Amino acid sequence: MAKGKSKTVFFCKECGYESPKWMGQCPGCKEWNTFVEEPVVKTATGKERVRVEKREPSKLSEVSITREERTLTGIQELDRVLGGGIVTGSLVLVGGDPGIGKSTLLLQMCRELVAKNKKVLYVSGEESLKQIKMRADRLGEFAQDLLLLSETDLDMVVETISEVKPDIVIIDSIQTMYREEIGSAPGSVGQVRETTGALLRLAKGMAISIFVVGHVTKEGVVAGPRVLEHMVDTVLYFEGDGSASYRFLRGVKNRFGSTNEIGVFEMRSDGLAEVANPSEYMLQGKPEHEAGSVVACSIEGTRPILIEVQALVCQTNFNMPRRTAAGTDYNRVNLLMAVIEKRLGLRLGDCDAYINVAGGMRIHEPALDLAIVAALLSSYRNQALEEGSICFGEVGLVGEVRAVNMAEQRVTEAAKLGFRKCILPQVNKKQLNLSPEALNGMELVGIDTIYELLGVL
Repeated sequence: MAKGKSKTVFFCKECGYESPKWMGQCPGCKEWNTFVEEPVVKTATGKERVRVEKREPSKLSEVSITREERTLTGIQELDRVLGGGIVTGSLVLVGGDPGIGKSTLLLQMCRELVAKNKKVLYVSGEESLKQIKMRADRLGEFAQDLLLLSETDLDMVVETISEVKPDIVIIDSIQTMYREEIGSAPGSVGQVRETTGALLRLAKGMAISIFVVGHVTKEGVVAGPRVLEHMVDTVLYFEGDGSASYRFLRGVKNRFGSTNEIGVFEMRSDGLAEVANPSEYMLQGKPEHEAGSVVACSIEGTRPILIEVQALVCQTNFNMPRRTAAGTDYNRVNLLMAVIEKRLGLRLGDCDAYINVAGGMRIHEPALDLAIVAALLSSYRNQALEEGSICFGEVGLVGEVRAVNMAEQRVTEAAKLGFRKCILPQVNKKQLNLSPEALNGMELVGIDTIYELLGVL
């Protein structure tokens, strides 16, 4: 095919806005310094446009609703995050740090799917067929043959998919795919945008479910333009410390289910194993009768998870006290410390403070506020919270403890694991309607302000 004259345009890395010249601020998303220059090659003979029939607008009352067709992956934690299984014709983006286990999880999913007589095509642009075979042997035997393809040319991949007509396709990874018509390098803004668009049309046109692997940057977002996340149907992030054995699969976008659902896995020598009870795992190794250790209950999607919040407050040896927060918002911790100083009269300005959410999870829910305050007070006064206690609630700027959502699920989860006391907002306590069997003998302590928390300690 003859090629025309090449030119360069500028793309916004955040929203994909295209401009013939560089601009400091993007007119689309209003972000600064996000434009990058990309070469674009237009073909001399463009493709003929397919004429389609004009569609008339439909009335909302006349639109019929049918439940989308789903395929279970055989991995319950993955099905939970997907919203109940794989939707036919969906495009799913799986992001995560290198070596976190993205390829391993998808290969395990392929093993379960081929066992159900599903035709699965695994396309790898990073590994050879022998490397994929070595990982597959480590995971276990496959009931049937899995179709493998090592290719980076997207046109060849699309042609293979059209010929094979698989049920599920894995693209590992989107940053390695390229089209010759786009003059830029693989992984650039133009390549990623055009590649994702082609895969999206293929998934919708042929009713094929496609999983796309995307690497993340040091900021923790998928490398490439943010328009990539807007185009796909579902975005899953694989989180966790690479040195730890546990991984968390979080859904941040899902057009076919709830967002912020979480799946917990343990990395083993033979692959990823599901963790059916994350609360029990998160509390493993928790010290007893230690100051600065408090158990809280967080809601991830529809699942309550008990976590341990640790705090260490000590006199500083520097002119500027140190503040660190692992697993939660750093600025939120500073705000809560300011509330403690103002409302309780405790002097924390000359103390170092360290907050850690044990287990490697990242929690940004306001219901964690009361546990952080309790842990800070416990460490500062060197007084341990009563063993078997749990707390949750949002703390305001005037020291009030505000209600949180899904309080019944939080209390029920704590009672199942044998906790004897639950410190919660007074408003939530009045609204609870739980039977004595559900409480399992647990005492409910409702508080209105953080000053009442001192009496509990």
